[in-house]
Amino acid sequence: MRERLCSKVACAREAVATLTYDYGDQMAAIGPLGAHGDPHAHDLCAAHTDRLSVPRGWVVVRHETLSA
Repeated sequence: MRERLCSKVACAREAVATLTYDYGDQMAAIGPLGAHGDPHAHDLCAAHTDRLSVPRGWVVVRHETLSA
């Protein structure tokens, strides 16, 4: 299986998270890398996940994985 790369232009790092937008609710949700690529979602590397910014007034929801 081929690794998925970050969706950001000119970034060749491995994706570790998936970002989705809800424009109606002005919300961005970022969580663990989805099981399958989704044309309506964006896969991001760790660096771009950490630097994520959204327009003023938007909310970012970060879904963290639980570790035992």
